[in-house]
Amino acid sequence: MNEFYRAALGFPAALFGAALIVVVGFWLLVVAGAAEHDSFSGHMNTPAGGGFGGVPVAVPVSVLIATAWFVSLAGSVLVRRSVEPGAARTLWSGAVLAGAALIAWGVTRLLVRRLRDLVPEQAPPSRLDFIGLTCTIRTGSVSADFGQAEVAAADGSTALVQVRRAGADEAAHLAAGSTGLLYAFDAEGEFFWVGPYDPALDPRSAR
Repeated sequence: MNEFYRAALGFPAALFGAALIVVVGFWLLVVAGAAEHDSFSGHMNTPAGGGFGGVPVAVPVSVLIATAWFVSLAGSVLVRRSVEPGAARTLWSGAVLAGAALIAWGVTRLLVRRLRDLVPEQAPPSRLDFIGLTCTIRTGSVSADFGQAEVAAADGSTALVQVRRAGADEAAHLAAGSTGLLYAFDAEGEFFWVGPYDPALDPRSAR
């Protein structure tokens, strides 16, 4: 047991051990509901993620640190048992540090890739998701050639979109601040067709 403690508190395991304490503390906060698992930076979705894309950044970082700590601890124990104290042991300890980092990187990349394969990717947001939603007209009027409206997505974010009104019926006049219904999208013109909409008819208002 003393050998284990000496290895855990010595170089290089102590470097990863300090980081492991932070990781364990973070996940305890997540279990307690005091933090979110994606609190730091959401998801690593860019190709520069080193193969870790598609999962919350806390997951690969935690696996990386835990694996590096375990490998460095095991390597330190072996070095202490087989190499006498001195320059040679220091050299071997440096090799353990480098090896632990490389092994942890490979293991983490493999595990995250397997995890990513098990979790289906969500379809990216599309402007077609706005079809069937109500919007608020932001220009003085809407015609067949001009108009803008603000629409709220399902996640609560808002977007300013180009809208057009078919026909010239005065009863279908849409002024600034009025509510319209996005019922179709013109991909070539990159605008939505909008019609008048009575907020009282919205079933969400009744609830």
